[in-house]
Amino acid sequence: MAESKLRDLSTDFAVKIIKLGESIKGHYSLTNQLERSSTSIGANIHEANYAHSKVDFISKLQISLKECYETEYWLELFVKSELVDEKTVKDLYNQCRTIRRMLVASINTAKNNLQK
Repeated sequence: MAESKLRDLSTDFAVKIIKLGESIKGHYSLTNQLERSSTSIGANIHEANYAHSKVDFISKLQISLKECYETEYWLELFVKSELVDEKTVKDLYNQCRTIRRMLVASINTAKNNLQK
């Protein structure tokens, strides 16, 4: 159930990022980086559900976690460079942090189960 919620949240988050990217003009390379990192979160979560082993599952979730951190960086860069205002990305920051917290909890649970 938690994986399904995480998968749904990451998909919704990626869609919102794509829509944000469409509203930013003239910075294709930066929006491309933001879109790539944000969509990679959900792609790796989805792929983790078809992992070959528990270690592979953990690895995919860890990649998603790294992509969360990268996405937060790009959002921060867009705000600091005044390409978008902070109010516009506030909900996206919060969603990304929620996904990150869920990933950390899932990774820790999977690691604990691996040790048993």
